Order: sequence, then C-alpha cells, then structure tokens
Amino acid sequence: MTFKVDENMPEEAADLLIAAGYEAETVRQEGLAGIDDPVLAALIQQEERALVTFDLEFGDIRKYPPQNYHGLIVLRSKQQDKWTLLTLVRKFIPQLATEPLTGNLWIVETDRIRIWESTKP
Repeated sequence: MTFKVDENMPEEAADLLIAAGYEAETVRQEGLAGIDDPVLAALIQQEERALVTFDLEFGDIRKYPPQNYHGLIVLRSKQQDKWTLLTLVRKFIPQLATEPLTGNLWIVETDRIRIWESTKP
C-alpha cells in the first residue's frame, strides 16, 4: 500500500507510515506545495496512492467519490497541532491491516474511525 501525505500534514506522518512498512511520499517533498485539490486528486489516481490529509474537501463524496481512489483518509480534529495530527495517524495505522482502504473513505477522529465503504460498479 502506498500513500501520499498532503502538505497540511506534518512531514513525520510519512515517517510513521514508512516505519509501519508502507511506502509514503509527501506533497512538500515532491515540490508540489500549493497544488490545487483537483490536481492532487488526479495525481493520486495516476500514482495509485491513498491520500492522507487534513483537508475536509476530500471528505466530500460528491466531489471525490471514494470508489475512484486507492483510499482517502481525512483527519478531523478541532486541534491542528503536530502532536494531535500524528496521534491520529498512529490511530489509523493498525486499522490498515484489518480494514479495506482502496475505494473507501476513512474519517479519523480523536474518538473513532468512520469508514465509508463505497459500492464499486
């Protein structure tokens, strides 16, 4: 499983995924800071990567139908500090081994993970 970590996330989020045995790249490391959401969406489709983001736009299934992606993980928290975001990443990593991600949207909150499972055509 491969991931793209959005620019609104700490760089260490990719490090956590790599340490867990996954491949991860960040938008910043690739020099893509400031990329528009639709362009990023097309890029992750082309690269067949799941996206990890704090951008709630990617939680809109009308704009970004999960079945069109290799996984969308949207973190939701009132606090946006590095520690909180990395805690949310640590929270979802174990679920990657037991829950399907491809074609689905995961909303990761401090007290739960909601999974919107798409029905693939």
